[in-house]
Amino acid sequence: MTRFLKRRFFALALGLPLAAAGQSSEPITTLHANSNLVVVDVVVTDAHQSPVHQLTAADFSLFENNREQQVKIFEEHSANQNAPQPAAHPLDPGTFTNSSSAPVNGALNILLLDTLNTPLQDQPYVRAQLLKYLNEVPAGERIAIFGLGQQLHLILGFSSDITALRAALNGKKANPKASPLFDNPMTGDAVGDDNTMLDLNTEGIDNSHPSVSNQLRGTGPIDQLAILQQFLAEQQSFQIQLRLRYTLDAFNLLGRYLSNLPGRKNLIWFSGSFPINILPDGDLADPFAVVASYEDEFRKTVNLMARSQVAVYPIDARGLMASPMWNAANTGRSYAGSPTAFGKDQAKFSQNMDAEHDTMKEMAEATGGEAFYDTNDLKLAVQKAVEDGSNYYTLAYSPSNTNWKGDYRKIRVALARKGLNLSYRRGYYADDPNAPLHHGEPKITASDHVPYDAMRVAMLRGGPEPAEVIFQSKIRPVSTTPDAELAPGNEDNGKVKGPYRRYNIQFSVRPSDISCPESTEGAHHCELEFLTFVYDEDGSLLISQINGIKADIPPSRLAAVQANGLLYRQQIAVPVKGQHFLRLGVHDMVSDRVGALELPVFQVSRLPALNPPTPVPVAATPPATPTTPKND
Repeated sequence: MTRFLKRRFFALALGLPLAAAGQSSEPITTLHANSNLVVVDVVVTDAHQSPVHQLTAADFSLFENNREQQVKIFEEHSANQNAPQPAAHPLDPGTFTNSSSAPVNGALNILLLDTLNTPLQDQPYVRAQLLKYLNEVPAGERIAIFGLGQQLHLILGFSSDITALRAALNGKKANPKASPLFDNPMTGDAVGDDNTMLDLNTEGIDNSHPSVSNQLRGTGPIDQLAILQQFLAEQQSFQIQLRLRYTLDAFNLLGRYLSNLPGRKNLIWFSGSFPINILPDGDLADPFAVVASYEDEFRKTVNLMARSQVAVYPIDARGLMASPMWNAANTGRSYAGSPTAFGKDQAKFSQNMDAEHDTMKEMAEATGGEAFYDTNDLKLAVQKAVEDGSNYYTLAYSPSNTNWKGDYRKIRVALARKGLNLSYRRGYYADDPNAPLHHGEPKITASDHVPYDAMRVAMLRGGPEPAEVIFQSKIRPVSTTPDAELAPGNEDNGKVKGPYRRYNIQFSVRPSDISCPESTEGAHHCELEFLTFVYDEDGSLLISQINGIKADIPPSRLAAVQANGLLYRQQIAVPVKGQHFLRLGVHDMVSDRVGALELPVFQVSRLPALNPPTPVPVAATPPATPTTPKND
């Protein structure tokens, strides 16, 4: 995915076509009015944890940093409301969109099966509990199922069909999977598990790794143990950082995918861990070698979830946890030569569990959800999350403090009626909602991890289709004749071979989703990126076409731009042999909003070509000259 770093832009004067070289298109159109409204969903329950209905706006008081705010929007949402289905709008053959067909009212529920952070031994129980829940799920409940491995993937889109949901959970996509980022995929590298690298007897240990073997030369057993401990800790730290990176990417993509769906979304997340910080380890020779902080990424993720009205309900997939040091399968050999090791591991286990549960609570509290841990009744936890997340009040206000400087602002909601429990997000980071974002070449940070890139994640094969920018695409074969070369501007991975068939891609972007801020001269500046990727059936990126545009719209053209929509054309070459998939994306570089959709090439390969070959005329056979029969 390194091609994401090669963003190419060309400026457009007003009236020039928005298209790749040699292709035509329509004038640019866009303007997006950002809202300063802060939306707060409030779940109200009584002493028996039952939802409370029929409260009014006058019952609520809302404060930001202890200053009361005027509630401009107030709505009550109930699980008993009938949510009308949106009218279906069939598209022409070869036309596709990332606009969702989810219902317009009521809460949506997302089940996230996290195999990346969950030990293999706990995953079958999660699925069994979900299948048990589906036996009792209320009719009409809309549920989508996602999986998280090294990337996010959609298992089943929003559905109220219990048969389809059960089939999805029993299907191949939802099967338990071993995380490649656990040394022990079965147990999840729990503190206190037997580990030969920590034995005092270092004979027989594989020390062939260059970074270890060079340090072991000329050292005694005690020093060797310290070196091996340091190496193991740094390896585990690296794996944890990768898991955190993939998890944050997935949550960012989910937030963008859900952003265009109205109302509240309840993200019910089954996971074994979610470490935000890796704290210094005082038992190591270099305590700070394993420290990594992702506070900034966590903050951005939480803000994105809040803007998309996503409430996170983390559920500890491991259930009620017991200390692994007391496990009968643990031989205890790691403690044979160290009387204090057992106590240290016990303390470390308790510290890790507390930190993970604190992180779950922090994510839930920040988004208005609830964390569930130390319970084996996962079905009941799901029921509670769905019930709470389907009965809530929506309050929205425009902050009286318009000084956007990125500070954290606390939200407090109070009720005139006493004795009720409130659950809502407790604050937000006051970043300017109308400020353009500056996105240049990504830079590697001091911790050597790649910063989050919205389009990099949005364009992953098999992922959900983010809908912050809604667009349609018309796709047609250019001709019926194969080509030996790629289309102009296409880049390949250096391994793909022809012949190819070219396809014309026409993007049509909804103007209201694009931000074009006004400059001091009165013109509106737009920066957009259009991407088309070709993947093979194994998920390898073969061919890409990426075009960026910059355009300034003078006031005299603004009305026409807003009325006409935005069209843009590309061409992409697809190998004739094999099964392939197209992933299309639109990126508003000003607001960092993204949209993407994916389709198998066979859906368009048999459509009529834009430029069919001219038929060769067949010479007409002259009619035979009639002859007069001879008389004998």
